[in-house]
Amino acid sequence: MSALSLTAHFVRREVRNRYLGSISGGAWALLQPLIQLGVYGFVFVYVFHSPVPGANAPGFVPFLVMGLWPWNAFAEAVTRSTTAIQDNAALIGKVALPRELLVLSTVVASFLIQILGFCAICVALRLFGIPIHLVALPVALLGYAQLFVFALGCGLMLAALQVFVRDLAPALPQMLMLWMFASPVFYERSALPERYQGWLDWNPFTYYPEFFRSILLQSGAQTMVAHVVSFLVAMLVLAMGLAVFRRLEPFFEDFL
Repeated sequence: MSALSLTAHFVRREVRNRYLGSISGGAWALLQPLIQLGVYGFVFVYVFHSPVPGANAPGFVPFLVMGLWPWNAFAEAVTRSTTAIQDNAALIGKVALPRELLVLSTVVASFLIQILGFCAICVALRLFGIPIHLVALPVALLGYAQLFVFALGCGLMLAALQVFVRDLAPALPQMLMLWMFASPVFYERSALPERYQGWLDWNPFTYYPEFFRSILLQSGAQTMVAHVVSFLVAMLVLAMGLAVFRRLEPFFEDFL
């Protein structure tokens, strides 16, 4: 089988296994983020009485969608791909195949599911009268493509390290939660004290919520420098992930 056919097979297997035995089936891919969005929206709007972020933002819920859904795609892809090699130890010992495909298929499945949910919620919000610029949705998908590259690089690196450091996967959710709150998912840059706002530029995920909000909500703007730097960071992380993965790959079978 070709690499493309193998990847498609593993993606189908990944999606099928996630929802095998689930009553809602694949609908859970949309229901879970919607429930999460509803909980966060209720807590921040009705409990904490958070003001609408940004001068041009149409409301807190659409503002949150543009940060939370990309984060869910990234966090799910990284979390699941971290154990991709470990979970397929039996397969690796019996079948000769490019091990990178196991990580790639996990990241593809995560992004495919999350992107479908993101497009559905954007259309739904527009039908409810929220001024989301759906004509910019193809550009948003380009943003997801770049985020995919970034997540794949992280996934390759962590999947390789997880074979040797088994404490990594249990600690990852806590690290990702800290990263999420250090990113402008629930707030915008201007909500921080001015002396701290520049620190967000050192967070590689900061670009993505601000990108989706700028093109789909017309809230805020980004410079060409931000686009270029974010693209270069994503490519650099992918290159680093591949380098670490291929450096450690010859020793996988000894530790699985």
